Amino acid sequence: MDGAPSVEDPSVRALSEVVGGPVGSRAGRHPWWTPVRVLLALTAVCFALGMVKDGPCYRAEWSDSQVNYTNMCYSDLPYLYTGRGFAELHWPYTDDPGVRSRYQAMEYPVVISYWAWWAAEVTQRLRGSPDAQARAGIPVDSLGGDPEVHSEMLTFVAVNAVGFAALALLAAWLLAGVNRRRPWDAALFAVSPTLALTGLVNWDMVAVVAVAGALWAWSRDRPVLTGAIVGLGIAAKLYPLFLLGAILVICLRNRRFRELGQAWGMAALTWVLLNAPAYLAGPEAWKTFWRFNSERGADLGSIWLVLDQRFDWSTSADTINLWSWLFFGSWCVGVLVLGLSAPSTPRLAQLGFLVVAGFLLVNKVYSPQYVLWLLPLAVLARPRLRDQVIWQLSEVIYFACVWWYLNGSLAPGDGGDAEFYWFAIGLRMAGELYLVAVVVRDTWWPSHDPVRPRRAPRGQVTTTRSNAVAV
Repeated sequence: MDGAPSVEDPSVRALSEVVGGPVGSRAGRHPWWTPVRVLLALTAVCFALGMVKDGPCYRAEWSDSQVNYTNMCYSDLPYLYTGRGFAELHWPYTDDPGVRSRYQAMEYPVVISYWAWWAAEVTQRLRGSPDAQARAGIPVDSLGGDPEVHSEMLTFVAVNAVGFAALALLAAWLLAGVNRRRPWDAALFAVSPTLALTGLVNWDMVAVVAVAGALWAWSRDRPVLTGAIVGLGIAAKLYPLFLLGAILVICLRNRRFRELGQAWGMAALTWVLLNAPAYLAGPEAWKTFWRFNSERGADLGSIWLVLDQRFDWSTSADTINLWSWLFFGSWCVGVLVLGLSAPSTPRLAQLGFLVVAGFLLVNKVYSPQYVLWLLPLAVLARPRLRDQVIWQLSEVIYFACVWWYLNGSLAPGDGGDAEFYWFAIGLRMAGELYLVAVVVRDTWWPSHDPVRPRRAPRGQVTTTRSNAVAV
């Protein structure tokens, strides 16, 4: 059965012995449980488990940092509901002096801000449309203590969680359709522990579904749609921009200059159109995202944090910006050379994974949910259970350690540096580099790539949906 994991994935084949062995050549298909429906059910269960995991924080109403970190259920969502003006339904990009003196502007790209504002609107409608303007007299620091607002915070999280669950289902559906011969590759996304652990930390699922959509559209030879979805993704999180570099490599190899122009042009147009309302409403508020990321220093999860703490460097943000972009630029040149010189044209998922992984390895911060940036690309770049387990295990260990670090649990008794947290950062980077090495090998030696069709022995007959061909 083509694409069945128990047939072509050695690790799944070994595990299948527990339930009777790999699927046989005469196995029939269930009339209702198609692969895509199974994948959607698995995604729903996985994401629901993530919601259950966050139960302790929900019951504690996100008011106890010890509960947040000890139970690893922290989320930015409830705090930003009051901290960015959504409790008063302020437009995120207003430059009104009164609002800006009271609230910090959103430090996220525009699509996430639009989503959060929409979720706040839905929240207040569900809560009976309270008079948000009456809250202007309450100090922002005390706003979360208001019983009505506090109850809205929980509803806001629930509204977002339902929306994220829908996005996760859509992403699984899109990933299952990238390679029609191999829908089961998306199972590695559907049952990913990192999806369950990090899906509700922030709004990253918005960009995840955009990446999945871009992979799907490109597999259908629709460069205009691909560009539009990439533009949407860039307006949600900057990293989908790097897919355009992967598309550049593919188009240069195959002299598809028209498709390259269509994809890049549509991405730029979509990004401009989505950003225009925010920029026209409040240019200074719109610039907050760019200023915040430019001025940010060494932060959680980054190699720069390890170097600063280990050697007491106190490296400036400008210095980190310079060196991180130099390293990342060199990495991109390496991916370009690999893509152009490989024996066969690499797949978009492979090139996209390599570029995004390089960015995350040298970025100034690695928040726990950033693993979602790699997830849809990784599962299609290297759809093998063993390799995904190795990589995701390193991410799960880092996920646990970052909360223990913030909780102070990793601090040594003598008051020194939390060296075990450095180890967790190094382990996470090693896991990413392992998967990078495997994908590079698959690209350079395509015979190792499980996605590429195997050439059948001479004289063997293979069948397609419409005919039989001797090869």
